[in-house]
Amino acid sequence: WHCYPEQGQSRRHRNEIIKTVAQQMWRNSRSLLMLVQVGIASLGACRAFVTAPTARGRGPAPSALFSAPDLSPPPVVLDRVFETDGRPIILFDGVCNLCNNAVNLALDWDPNGALRFAALQSNVGRALLQVHGREADDISSIVFVTREGAFVKSDAILGITEELNPLPFLPLRPFAKLATRVVPTFLRDLIYDGVADNRYSIMGKRNECRFDADGEFDDRFVDDALAGR
Repeated sequence: WHCYPEQGQSRRHRNEIIKTVAQQMWRNSRSLLMLVQVGIASLGACRAFVTAPTARGRGPAPSALFSAPDLSPPPVVLDRVFETDGRPIILFDGVCNLCNNAVNLALDWDPNGALRFAALQSNVGRALLQVHGREADDISSIVFVTREGAFVKSDAILGITEELNPLPFLPLRPFAKLATRVVPTFLRDLIYDGVADNRYSIMGKRNECRFDADGEFDDRFVDDALAGR
C-alpha cells in the first residue's frame, strides 16, 4: 500500500488507484482460493489408482501395448503373478542405490512377508506397467501393484507403509492412514518428486539391475520367468 497526499490529487485519479488495488487484491484472493480448494479436495481423498483393473483383472490397454515374441502379453502376466499369490508387488528402480536400500529396509520391516518385489526394468515389471496404463520403460516412480489396481508416487509409498511393522508393537498402518487423510496429495507428491528426481545424485546407481534378492529372500521377489511364453 502507498500513501498519496490529498492536496492536488483529483478524485478521478484517486478512484483509479483504488480500482487498481482492488483488482489486484481480487486476483490474489482468487489464486489463494484456488489453492485452498485444491488442498481441501486432497484432504481425506482416497488414494487414486493408476488404473483399476476390471472384473477380469485387466486395465485398459495403452496405445503402445505390445509383447515381444518370447514374452507373454501383459494381461497374462498380471494373471500369473496373482494366480496363486495375492501379496502386493512393489515395482522399484533396479539400478537405483537409494531404491535398493529402501527395498532392504522394507524386507527388514516386513517380517511376515506381506510384500513382494520386482524391478521396474524386469520383464514382469514392464508387463505390470503396461497393463496398468503406463509405458513399459517408465521408471519415473515407484509403483505399488495390488489385485485391485496400482498406485504411484506418494500413494504408493503410503500403501507400502501400511504393510510395514518395524517393531512388533509399532505397526505403521495407523500413521500411513493418518498421513493419507491429513496431508494433501499434491503436497505429498511434491516432496516425493523432489527425492525421486534426484535419486541418482543422492546415492548413485549400480551398473546392473537388481532382479532378485541375491538368494536370501527368494519367495519375496517375483520370478521373472512368469513373463515368458
